[in-house]
Amino acid sequence: MTDPLGWGGYGASLARARERTGTDESVVCGREKFGGHEAMVIRFEFGFLGGSVGTGTGARIERALAEARSLGLPVVSLLSTGGTRMQEGVPALRQLQRIARGLVLLREARLPHITVARQPTTGGVWASLGADADVVLGVPGAQVGFAGRRVRPERFADDPAYTAESQYTAGYVDELVTEDVLAARLEGWLGLLTGGGNLPAEVPRALGALEPAPDGWQAVLRARSADRPRAGVYLDDYFDLRGTLRGGTEDGVLCGIGTRGGRSIAFAAQTGTATTPAGFRSATRLIRLADRLGLPVLTLVDTPGADAGPAAETAGAGHAIAELFGTVAAAVVPITTLVIGEGGSGGALALCSADRIWLTPDAYFSVIAPELAAGILKREPADVPALAGDLKLRPEELLALGVVDGIAGPAAIDLVSTPPG
Repeated sequence: MTDPLGWGGYGASLARARERTGTDESVVCGREKFGGHEAMVIRFEFGFLGGSVGTGTGARIERALAEARSLGLPVVSLLSTGGTRMQEGVPALRQLQRIARGLVLLREARLPHITVARQPTTGGVWASLGADADVVLGVPGAQVGFAGRRVRPERFADDPAYTAESQYTAGYVDELVTEDVLAARLEGWLGLLTGGGNLPAEVPRALGALEPAPDGWQAVLRARSADRPRAGVYLDDYFDLRGTLRGGTEDGVLCGIGTRGGRSIAFAAQTGTATTPAGFRSATRLIRLADRLGLPVLTLVDTPGADAGPAAETAGAGHAIAELFGTVAAAVVPITTLVIGEGGSGGALALCSADRIWLTPDAYFSVIAPELAAGILKREPADVPALAGDLKLRPEELLALGVVDGIAGPAAIDLVSTPPG
């Protein structure tokens, strides 16, 4: 059904598009290799009626996704589209539901999907095949957004909100990639997404002070020191290479997948600031992806706690933390946690493994910050150091209490040969 509405002149438009592009539809699907990784590629041809989705387009994408499942192949979608084909009306619009269903089945088969938003990527294709992929790459300068240039208000025609760069800043594009290095980045991401295993990630080596803090308050001050190694330093030391997911957001959490010793490990690392609801949701997305693809997870904990401001409350801080707690609890893949600095209450615990928690010697973990404990107990500021001691927050004290599994040293710890506890 290529002309369900009997649109005047549509048949001639199709004929011209076929002659101009050499294809019979706006997508070309087939198996391709990126380095040593084979994938099912869904490639949009913008010269064919603006890369729009018609009834035949949706069926073709659905078949490609089904073939990917039967062959056990990841999927790469190279988008360049203006949306749904108006000449075919609602029958064309409903193809988006077929695409969405095909992607659900792909996820159930535990196969990864990478999408590339090229110039332009707008409308229903961005909202179905594009924005919800496991990894979303964007070409700098590309128009990317749900509202296309000709359907949004004229005063917003050139607004930078509708660009790949803006989508990256908002956290909806994971990485900006120029066309000349796109094939290499796809090769890298396919390797990261398909190289996992069932063994837990090693505990990273401690990079800061190795001697125990003399008391609780000194432990807190040392963990808060600007000179202490932070997440970026630990990630650089631990991974051979890595890719970042949702890298454009300023949410206090770094998420992505890296390689260590030839295998892929997903990571979520707090950066030492109060964690926002967006940060908790980024970690939730990362752990769910890792669990589906069979990738072990490493979490690095370092936060004074969850953001307690009104904006965070309005953004659903409690809901975001609850969602992360549930995701960690439900995960089948092994999760390894290293607390590298401040372990502030529930905002820190939400990122922690249920059964593999280690601390560096210059870290602490507490039910509440000593200053807040003083406020609750109506104590004076001078009482804060003593309260830090009462909270038993040092690594040695936590280990004695049996609530953590160990203290990291100058060498990484293989949890397969050295079980926790």
